[in-house]
Amino acid sequence: MGTLLEIKNIETYYGLIYALRGLSLSVEEGTITAILGNNGAGKSTILKTVCGLIDDQPDKGTIEFMGKRIDGKDTEKIVRMGISYVPEGREVFEELTVRENLLMGAYIRKDRTGIKNDFDRVYGLFPVLKAREGQWAGTLSGGEQQMLAIGRALMNLPKLLFLDEPSLGLSPILVKDIFKIIKTIHKEGTTILLVEQNARMALAISHFGLILENGRFVMKGRASELMEDRDVKEFYMGVRSEESAKGYQRWKRKKRWR
Repeated sequence: MGTLLEIKNIETYYGLIYALRGLSLSVEEGTITAILGNNGAGKSTILKTVCGLIDDQPDKGTIEFMGKRIDGKDTEKIVRMGISYVPEGREVFEELTVRENLLMGAYIRKDRTGIKNDFDRVYGLFPVLKAREGQWAGTLSGGEQQMLAIGRALMNLPKLLFLDEPSLGLSPILVKDIFKIIKTIHKEGTTILLVEQNARMALAISHFGLILENGRFVMKGRASELMEDRDVKEFYMGVRSEESAKGYQRWKRKKRWR
């Protein structure tokens, strides 16, 4: 095993907004790495920047995947190299069926037998999708659409899977189911970079964790250690009092690193 994704000192802008501020990150092959942070911290921007989904970004820095530079490459080329992205909000093709959505995930592949086998794999992970195979994706529930979005990404046979807020808008029971499936996907050999606000669930299944604030990482380490950190428990698993909120600001000033 080695480093699969290496991000070094990237800076990303949305117009005049300074979204990522000299950010660096390594994702090791065979791991689950979680990026945690509040709304607006820049979590999704990291994934979109790597995937080439923000025009002419990053403005500075480098991104390497499997030892090759990918910053500045077209999104299609990045996908062909082995990165799949499950966006926040699912973004399934609502007027296509479940099966057609999955086929869209395999559009760069020519191996018909392999594609058939991967349909079976996805339906094994998500039996409800098999039952809804001919149904329009727009008529699925939120949880079913999340399953479809993940299944569609898996049809590309990614070496690295990006998951952007997979628990967003789901009931607690469905959140548990989704995280169990993420663990299964990892055990089957896929490296995962997970962006989440649900710190407790994300750290519970991850090997490494990073906490993002205002476009910078303010804390990083093994997920098991972060879960036991008093400040992480207090400020990312529920601020419970006004005094805690004041302590949060003191903690950010103390912990911030560049």
